[in-house]
Formats: sequence, C-alpha cells, structure tokens
Amino acid sequence: MATFPVVNMEKLNGDERSATMELIEDACANWGFFELVNHGISPEFMDRVEKLTKEHYRKSMEARFKEMVASKGLDAVQSEIEDLDWESTFFLRHLPVSNISEIPDLKDEYRKVMKEFAGKLELLAEKLLDLLCENLGLEKGYLKKAFYGSKGPTFGTKVSNYPPCPKPDLIKGLRAHTDAGGIILLFQDDKVSGLQLLKDGDWVDVPPMRHSIVINIGDQLEVITNGKYKSVMHRVIAQTDGARMSLASFYNPGSDAVIYPAPALVENKESKDLYPKFVFEDYMKLYAGVKFQAKEPRFEAFKNLETPANLGPIATA
Repeated sequence: MATFPVVNMEKLNGDERSATMELIEDACANWGFFELVNHGISPEFMDRVEKLTKEHYRKSMEARFKEMVASKGLDAVQSEIEDLDWESTFFLRHLPVSNISEIPDLKDEYRKVMKEFAGKLELLAEKLLDLLCENLGLEKGYLKKAFYGSKGPTFGTKVSNYPPCPKPDLIKGLRAHTDAGGIILLFQDDKVSGLQLLKDGDWVDVPPMRHSIVINIGDQLEVITNGKYKSVMHRVIAQTDGARMSLASFYNPGSDAVIYPAPALVENKESKDLYPKFVFEDYMKLYAGVKFQAKEPRFEAFKNLETPANLGPIATA
C-alpha cells in the first residue's frame, strides 16, 4: 500500500519545489486527500483552537449528546444503525456573512479565536487553489474565480466531536460520503483516529498528525477539473475510548456560481460530456437528500437537466 501523502509546504520555497508540486498533483489525482505540515498556521495558535473547542464540547454539548443517546437507546443497539451518525456538531458560517456572533453558548474568547482561525484558513485555501491551478496548467486565480459567483465564495466550519462509542461496529461516527463542495481543510484530533478514505477498494486510515491540516477534494473541483482530480468516499469510524475532535472547513463556490469543466481541461468531444454544468446552490439542494449515496447519479441528474439558456459564464469579479 502506498504511503499516505504528506506535503511540507516549506519545501515550496526552495530546491524541492518541483518534487513537492508533483506530490500535490499525485495526491489530488490518485488519493483525493493529502496532509499539510508547515502550512503557516502556528502550532501555538492551533493548540489554542483545540483547547477551546474541547472545552466548549465538555461544557455545552456533552450532556446533550448523552441525553440524545439515552433517549434513542443507542448504547444498547443490537443491529446496524444506518440513518444516524455518532457525532455532536455545530456549524459556523464565515462567508459571505459570518454567524459566529449568533451561535449560543460560545465564550467570547472562542468566538474571537474561531474568527481568526477562519481568516487563516481562507488564505490557506486560496493559496492551495492557486497551487492546483499551477499543476493543472490553468491561469493563476482561475479556481477562485470559478468559485466566486456574484458575492464571493461560501465558507464555513463544521465543528464536530466524536465521543466514545460502545458499539462502533453498529454505529458509524460519520457514514461514508464525498464532500459536495470545493476544497476542504480539516484540523483533526492528533491522538484519537477514525477518519478513513476509500482507495482502490480498501478503507485507508488518514493518520492523525500533530498540527497538520488534512486537505480533501470536493465534488465541485472534480467537475471543474473534468475528472482530473476526484472527490473520494470517506467516513469516520467511532472509537470505544477517547473523544475525537474534528474542525472541517469548507471553502465552496458561491451559491449562484455556475460550475462546469474548465475549457482548458476538456480535450475532445468525449471528455466534454463527462460532467454537467449547473448552479452550485442547485447541486447542494440535491446533495442534501442523497449525501450518503454515490456521487455519479448526482452528476447524471444535472446532465439530464442541462439547458444552456439559464446558465451564464463564470463571474470574474
């Protein structure tokens, strides 16, 4: 089995730039995932984010999760649960308009730190998109423009905790799915594992690494790259001991962005028909009902709906 790709971003600034860009290319084309180290967000700051996130779960969410488990009898299930995930979550929206001030029970310090963290991740996401442009032979800024729509990208963080689970063989932490959006940046627990991706028919662990950021490709990048890069199925396996923290930040197209393969990556008539053209918000509406199913029927559904009249060019503002 090939080694899970780990990209040291410091190496982009020296003699090893070419080899590092090749590693990113291979990861995007063959894994759909890679892990970033030396990405520019300080270890001390990440420790603060982790401390405040875990504190918030213990003080504001743990008791509610235990009540939910008791009310549904989940600690005593005898057969596989297929319509529920063993996770405690809330969602922070950063762009186009932040909702951080509206989320109840967050300490002011936590709000401030998460706002700062989002700003750092936004810059990192845009830097990564330009690295992908370079590898794909697209002009710098193409992917950011493709995501822009009329109001800029949508960007948010799903804050999750996966508490110890008495029946991990019967309840998944998070059922298998691909991510609907653009590029995903994950700050995960470095002590408790659980995230797995599907590669060549096998489930492969995404190794917990201290202060790393895990990157994965969403469905929209698969479409824009005309399948050169693929979103891959992944899941979270619940653990019997240890709570796992996960902060997954989704840098996605704007709701009205029109998504379609980059013309420069469409080589012939056959490859032109691989992926549809659609408005991102419409894709998300479909995805909401079929998240835990294969992605291919989603793409096919939009191929069948395509009408050139109501789809305009990429906004370049």
